[in-house]
Amino acid sequence: MKAFIEPPKSIPFYLRIGIWLSKKATGRDLLPGKLLAWYPKTAISSGIMEALVAHKDKNLNKRILKLVRLRTSFAVACPFCIDMNSYDYDQFGITPEEFSALQGRIAIAAVPTFSPRERIAMEYAFLISQSPLLFPQTFVDQLKANFTEREIVILAGTAAQVNYWARLLQALGVPPAGFSDHCEIKLR
Repeated sequence: MKAFIEPPKSIPFYLRIGIWLSKKATGRDLLPGKLLAWYPKTAISSGIMEALVAHKDKNLNKRILKLVRLRTSFAVACPFCIDMNSYDYDQFGITPEEFSALQGRIAIAAVPTFSPRERIAMEYAFLISQSPLLFPQTFVDQLKANFTEREIVILAGTAAQVNYWARLLQALGVPPAGFSDHCEIKLR
Protein backbone atom coordinates (compact mmCIF):
# COMPACT_ATOMS: atom_id res chain seq x y z
CA MET A 1 0.00 0.00 0.00
CA LYS A 2 1.43 3.35 -1.04
CA ALA A 3 0.49 6.96 -0.43
CA PHE A 4 -1.08 8.93 -3.27
CA ILE A 5 2.15 10.90 -3.76
CA GLU A 6 5.87 10.34 -3.26
CA PRO A 7 8.00 12.51 -0.97
CA PRO A 8 10.01 15.25 -2.69
CA LYS A 9 13.52 14.28 -3.79
CA SER A 10 15.02 17.10 -1.73
CA ILE A 11 13.82 17.84 1.80
CA PRO A 12 14.95 21.09 3.47
CA PHE A 13 17.54 20.63 6.20
CA TYR A 14 15.30 22.06 8.93
CA LEU A 15 12.60 19.51 8.08
CA ARG A 16 15.13 16.67 8.01
CA ILE A 17 15.88 17.50 11.66
CA GLY A 18 12.19 17.04 12.52
CA ILE A 19 12.02 13.81 10.54
CA TRP A 20 15.12 12.55 12.37
CA LEU A 21 13.60 13.46 15.76
CA SER A 22 10.39 11.67 14.79
CA LYS A 23 12.36 8.56 13.82
CA LYS A 24 14.31 8.71 17.07
CA ALA A 25 11.10 9.01 19.12
CA THR A 26 9.12 6.32 17.30
CA GLY A 27 11.80 3.95 16.05
CA ARG A 28 10.25 4.16 12.58
CA ASP A 29 10.97 6.13 9.44
CA LEU A 30 7.55 7.78 9.14
CA LEU A 31 6.15 8.85 5.80
CA PRO A 32 3.91 11.80 6.89
CA GLY A 33 6.78 14.19 7.67
CA LYS A 34 8.40 13.45 4.35
CA LEU A 35 5.18 14.02 2.39
CA LEU A 36 4.50 17.28 4.22
CA ALA A 37 7.90 18.51 3.03
CA TRP A 38 6.15 19.43 -0.22
CA TYR A 39 4.80 22.40 1.72
CA PRO A 40 7.09 23.17 4.68
CA LYS A 41 4.57 25.48 6.41
CA THR A 42 2.20 22.52 6.84
CA ALA A 43 5.06 20.32 8.04
CA ILE A 44 6.20 22.88 10.61
CA SER A 45 2.74 23.75 11.90
CA SER A 46 1.81 20.06 12.15
CA GLY A 47 5.02 19.32 14.01
CA ILE A 48 4.44 22.17 16.45
CA MET A 49 0.88 21.01 17.11
CA GLU A 50 2.10 17.45 17.71
CA ALA A 51 4.84 18.62 20.06
CA LEU A 52 2.48 20.77 22.13
CA VAL A 53 -0.60 18.53 22.42
CA ALA A 54 -1.14 17.07 25.90
CA HIS A 55 0.19 13.58 26.52
CA LYS A 56 -0.31 13.80 30.27
CA ASP A 57 -1.69 16.27 32.77
CA LYS A 58 -1.94 16.42 36.54
CA ASN A 59 -5.62 15.39 36.42
CA LEU A 60 -5.82 13.76 32.99
CA ASN A 61 -3.37 10.91 33.10
CA LYS A 62 -1.77 9.19 30.13
CA ARG A 63 -4.40 6.44 30.15
CA ILE A 64 -7.40 8.72 29.71
CA LEU A 65 -5.64 10.65 26.93
CA LYS A 66 -4.68 7.36 25.22
CA LEU A 67 -8.33 6.26 25.44
CA VAL A 68 -9.40 9.54 23.81
CA ARG A 69 -6.82 9.09 21.02
CA LEU A 70 -7.90 5.51 20.41
CA ARG A 71 -11.63 6.30 20.52
CA THR A 72 -11.10 9.13 18.07
CA SER A 73 -8.91 7.01 15.77
CA PHE A 74 -11.56 4.29 15.53
CA ALA A 75 -14.40 6.83 15.20
CA VAL A 76 -12.77 8.40 12.13
CA ALA A 77 -11.54 5.03 10.81
CA CYS A 78 -8.05 6.33 10.04
CA PRO A 79 -5.74 3.34 9.41
CA PHE A 80 -2.53 5.28 10.20
CA CYS A 81 -4.05 6.83 13.35
CA ILE A 82 -5.39 3.50 14.58
CA ASP A 83 -2.01 1.92 13.93
CA MET A 84 -0.03 4.69 15.65
CA ASN A 85 -2.37 5.11 18.63
CA SER A 86 -2.82 1.36 19.20
CA TYR A 87 0.89 0.90 19.74
CA ASP A 88 1.63 -0.11 23.32
CA TYR A 89 -2.02 0.26 24.36
CA ASP A 90 -1.45 -2.34 27.07
CA GLN A 91 1.31 -0.16 28.57
CA PHE A 92 -1.45 2.32 29.50
CA GLY A 93 -3.39 -0.27 31.48
CA ILE A 94 -5.83 -0.84 28.62
CA THR A 95 -7.01 -4.44 28.68
CA PRO A 96 -7.85 -6.56 25.61
CA GLU A 97 -11.55 -6.27 26.57
CA GLU A 98 -11.29 -2.47 26.74
CA PHE A 99 -9.46 -2.43 23.41
CA SER A 100 -12.29 -4.49 21.87
CA ALA A 101 -14.77 -1.90 23.15
CA LEU A 102 -12.72 0.92 21.62
CA GLN A 103 -12.84 -0.98 18.32
CA GLY A 104 -16.64 -1.21 18.56
CA ARG A 105 -16.69 -4.99 18.98
CA ILE A 106 -18.47 -4.69 22.32
CA ALA A 107 -20.30 -1.79 23.94
CA ILE A 108 -18.15 0.55 26.00
CA ALA A 109 -20.91 0.57 28.64
CA ALA A 110 -20.52 -3.22 28.97
CA VAL A 111 -16.91 -2.92 30.14
CA PRO A 112 -16.88 -2.42 33.92
CA THR A 113 -13.21 -1.40 34.10
CA PHE A 114 -13.74 1.98 32.45
CA SER A 115 -14.21 4.73 35.04
CA PRO A 116 -17.13 7.17 34.70
CA ARG A 117 -14.68 9.93 33.67
CA GLU A 118 -13.12 7.67 31.04
CA ARG A 119 -16.55 6.83 29.60
CA ILE A 120 -17.49 10.51 29.36
CA ALA A 121 -14.12 11.43 27.82
CA MET A 122 -14.49 8.68 25.20
CA GLU A 123 -18.05 9.76 24.40
CA TYR A 124 -16.80 13.35 24.02
CA ALA A 125 -14.07 12.14 21.64
CA PHE A 126 -16.68 10.25 19.64
CA LEU A 127 -19.01 13.27 19.44
CA ILE A 128 -16.11 15.52 18.38
CA SER A 129 -15.35 13.06 15.58
CA GLN A 130 -18.84 13.09 14.07
CA SER A 131 -20.26 15.33 11.42
CA PRO A 132 -22.24 17.42 12.04
CA LEU A 133 -20.99 18.18 15.54
CA LEU A 134 -23.87 17.73 17.96
CA PHE A 135 -23.54 17.91 21.74
CA PRO A 136 -26.78 17.13 23.59
CA GLN A 137 -27.26 19.39 26.61
CA THR A 138 -27.55 16.37 28.90
CA PHE A 139 -24.10 15.26 27.75
CA VAL A 140 -22.62 18.77 28.15
CA ASP A 141 -23.99 18.85 31.70
CA GLN A 142 -22.33 15.49 32.43
CA LEU A 143 -19.08 16.67 30.88
CA LYS A 144 -19.03 19.85 32.97
CA ALA A 145 -19.91 17.94 36.14
CA ASN A 146 -16.95 15.59 35.69
CA PHE A 147 -14.22 17.77 34.15
CA THR A 148 -12.83 21.24 34.77
CA GLU A 149 -12.80 23.81 32.00
CA ARG A 150 -9.07 23.21 31.53
CA GLU A 151 -9.60 19.45 31.26
CA ILE A 152 -12.40 19.94 28.71
CA VAL A 153 -10.04 22.03 26.55
CA ILE A 154 -7.36 19.33 26.80
CA LEU A 155 -9.82 16.57 25.89
CA ALA A 156 -11.22 18.59 22.97
CA GLY A 157 -7.72 19.48 21.76
CA THR A 158 -6.58 15.86 21.94
CA ALA A 159 -9.56 14.57 19.96
CA ALA A 160 -9.28 17.45 17.47
CA GLN A 161 -5.57 16.72 16.98
CA VAL A 162 -6.31 13.10 16.03
CA ASN A 163 -9.10 14.33 13.72
CA TYR A 164 -6.64 16.72 12.07
CA TRP A 165 -4.10 13.96 11.44
CA ALA A 166 -6.83 11.59 10.27
CA ARG A 167 -8.13 14.01 7.65
CA LEU A 168 -4.66 15.03 6.48
CA LEU A 169 -3.17 11.54 6.31
CA GLN A 170 -6.21 9.94 4.68
CA ALA A 171 -6.28 12.78 2.13
CA LEU A 172 -2.68 11.86 1.23
CA GLY A 173 -3.36 8.10 1.27
CA VAL A 174 -0.77 7.44 4.00
CA PRO A 175 -0.81 3.73 4.93
CA PRO A 176 -0.26 2.37 8.45
CA ALA A 177 3.36 2.31 9.61
CA GLY A 178 3.27 -1.11 11.31
CA PHE A 179 3.16 0.05 14.93
CA SER A 180 0.30 -2.24 15.88
CA ASP A 181 1.17 -5.35 13.96
CA HIS A 182 0.77 -7.24 17.25
CA CYS A 183 -2.82 -6.01 17.73
CA GLU A 184 -5.95 -7.38 16.15
CA ILE A 185 -7.22 -4.22 14.46
CA LYS A 186 -10.69 -3.80 13.01
CA LEU A 187 -11.97 -0.65 11.28
CA ARG A 188 -15.60 0.22 11.97
